[in-house]
Amino acid sequence: MNLHRLLRARAAEGRPITVGLIGAGKFGSMFLASAQRMTGLQVAGIADLALPRARDGLARIGWPAAQYGAASLDAALAGGGTFLTEDAAALIADPRIEVIVECTGHPAAGIRHALAAIGHGKHIVMVNVEADVLAGPLLAARAKAAGVVYSMAYGDQPALVCEIVDTLRTEGFTVIAAGKGTKYLPEYHASTPATVWGHYGLSEEQARVGGMNPQMFNSFLDGTKSGIEMAAIANATGLAPPEDGLAFPPCGVQDLPRVFAGSTGKVEVISSLERDGRPVVGDLRWGVYAVFEGETDYIRRCFAEYGVATDPSGRYAALWRPYHFIGLELGVSVASAALRGEPTGCGETWSGDVAATAKRDLGVGEVLDGEGGAMVWGKCIPAARSLAHGALPIGLAHGVRLTRPVRAGAILSYADVALDEASEAVTIRRAMEAMGRPAKAGE
Repeated sequence: MNLHRLLRARAAEGRPITVGLIGAGKFGSMFLASAQRMTGLQVAGIADLALPRARDGLARIGWPAAQYGAASLDAALAGGGTFLTEDAAALIADPRIEVIVECTGHPAAGIRHALAAIGHGKHIVMVNVEADVLAGPLLAARAKAAGVVYSMAYGDQPALVCEIVDTLRTEGFTVIAAGKGTKYLPEYHASTPATVWGHYGLSEEQARVGGMNPQMFNSFLDGTKSGIEMAAIANATGLAPPEDGLAFPPCGVQDLPRVFAGSTGKVEVISSLERDGRPVVGDLRWGVYAVFEGETDYIRRCFAEYGVATDPSGRYAALWRPYHFIGLELGVSVASAALRGEPTGCGETWSGDVAATAKRDLGVGEVLDGEGGAMVWGKCIPAARSLAHGALPIGLAHGVRLTRPVRAGAILSYADVALDEASEAVTIRRAMEAMGRPAKAGE
């Protein structure tokens, strides 16, 4: 509750937090929209592979052209402006940048940028949850050893869930379940980029005009993004995914304590749709929640006296937040890392993983099209099960060729594909798998 005060102090010293942003897409643009209004923070550099698109995005969110017209990083730092570049490595390497924000959404790129930032002694805010789930606990451990912060992105749902869980645990409560809401029906697991817009009630033309990426939006719908986010929460909190993946129970906020009564520490996503497609009353489609236990008669009496939402027994209670503001809130992570040396959540255990799961029968020689594609979706399962199965992580399921047939609904394994074992992403993933046994719930 003191970050704004600390930011004002940095501003008064004429020494704002200097930020390098990698990836100026939707999340990055939302961060930039709020960053220009933050005291004590300067986005000194933006690295993107498509600079015309980045400039268009900055104009769209209301940045004056002079703000991002610096001819060099030197000029940006001297004049308080922003330098646009295609060279992320140079931005990371510059000693005057304090915090790197990784917004590419590409797992291999995220790992590469995180390792470089850690190597150059910089804090890194990992918006790229795909990379975080692929190797986050290892990256967090390396950052800690190097004396820098590796952090989840505040404003995205995993970090907000971690905040609620941490608050409740600080207060002495036992958290029995935590997660988020989303729009879900079982048939969404088979959705492809060619069918996705019908599920959103949009035409292809409407989506095109809106600049909406069908594969990205399909990953939101088919369960993959939910699985990735729940695995990130599991790894940061020690909560565990269900053994056979998320169940997506239909549930409104008023029913959270009843639905999760008796749970023993898990992550789960609740659906804003009943299984017949009707809207859930009191849905939490855009929000996050935690369910916790009142472990004494006195605490349960306090719940009743102050109108806390509980199950019929009064033993289990829920706390939730109905919305998240995504990149508009990311400055909290940047400030926390630079001013407090604290992450807004990070992987401390390997509790959850996201396994590539066949959407249809797959044949030898086919090349996987990754997250949100037409071939696989990401199922969130316990890390121990993933390791025992040799499951192929969803973050490595792009551009790799199948060497064995896989039936619809089956989890793919490393043995089913031809991986480049020498690639950085695979090497780092293998190193995380070798770190030690996956965590058990609550550890």
